[in-house]
This record gives sequence, C-alpha cells and structure tokens, in this order.
Amino acid sequence: MRLMALVIIILFSSFIGYLIGSVNTSIIVGKLLFRVDVREHGSGNAGATNALRTLGKGAAIAVVIGDFLKGILACLIGRWVFGELNPGDGVFIGEYMAGFFAVVGHNWPIYFGFKGGKGVMTSFAVAMMFSPLSALICLAVFIIIVAITRFVSLGSMVSAAIFPVLAIVFNEPLYMVLTGVALVALIIWRHKANIERLVSGNETKLSLKKHKEKE
Repeated sequence: MRLMALVIIILFSSFIGYLIGSVNTSIIVGKLLFRVDVREHGSGNAGATNALRTLGKGAAIAVVIGDFLKGILACLIGRWVFGELNPGDGVFIGEYMAGFFAVVGHNWPIYFGFKGGKGVMTSFAVAMMFSPLSALICLAVFIIIVAITRFVSLGSMVSAAIFPVLAIVFNEPLYMVLTGVALVALIIWRHKANIERLVSGNETKLSLKKHKEKE
C-alpha cells in the first residue's frame, strides 16, 4: 500500500473515532435526565464509576452501555470503511486508529470542553474488537481485583496492563499490539491521581450506594 493511502487511512479513521468517542455518555445522561454535570460532583470524572456514585445505578448502567457501544461503533466503522492494510493480512489499521481515538475522544471530548473521563469502558470495548479472548481474560482479572480490593482504579490499570501481553501470546498483529500498548499508557496516565491515592492509602473504594463525596 502506498504511503499516501496509509496516511489518509490513519487521519480519517482517527478523526471519525475521535468524534464518536467525544459523545460522552455520563455527561449526556447527567444533563438530560438529572440536570447535573457529573464532572462537578464526586471525583469530577466523566465516567461510569463517578456516575454510579453521583447519579445512581440506573445512570451508571446507561453510561456503561453507551461507552461500550461507541468503542464498538468506532472500530466497526474503521474496519468496514478502510478494510485491511493489505488484502488477506488481517491487519486493520483503520480499526486500530478509530478505536484508539475513540478513547482519546472520551477523555478529551470536543463537544464538552475537552474534559471527559478515563476511557476504561471504551478501551474495553475497543479491546474486545481487537482481541476478544484477551479482552475477556482482562475482564476476569478486573472483576477479581475489584471484588477483592474494591478499588476500581487498581483493577482497571492491572487488567489493562496485561492486555498487550495476552495479545502477543495469542499472536495478534504487531500493529494491534502496539495500539494496545498505547491504550495502556493512556489509561495509566489518566489514573495518575488514583495511583497517588493508592500509594497514600486514600483511594475511594467502590460502593453501590449513591453519594456525592469527593474521591
């Protein structure tokens, strides 16, 4: 494939993915149904965990579904529109870029002042598209860690970190593995405040009860 065609695929798929990812479900649910900006309450994070703490279980479920679906949609569009890098090679650059930038859009949404969430659920959706078996193992690890520690942030970071390793074990394409590494770096960087709180012993544990306390 010629270089110019590759550049066009990367640019357009990234742009499409970013616009889709910028549709931040927790902000929309909060404003439309509760007349609340979730970013002004709880941890200030526009994601499912803060929606649970601030808006309740129903809102959190809606956010999880929305954040998951937009990751899937971005990857599907990237795959369907741009296809394989070379016919038959199983490498979908458009899908990888659209998926990655859907997470970027979730974190820094153009529609909401570039202040979004941490991209964990959308990253999981993207990982499911990239390597389903790897993603499901990561989900199991996440559930176990959260069940034991009740720290969603710890479960998110550990489960994310093992995704590229599993992708290598399952012989996934190098381009996809590298995109997975970039997603892990993004997730960990977005959790830097959580890391500090975990180290200091001040991290908030998961609770199914609605409240508005700061993390």
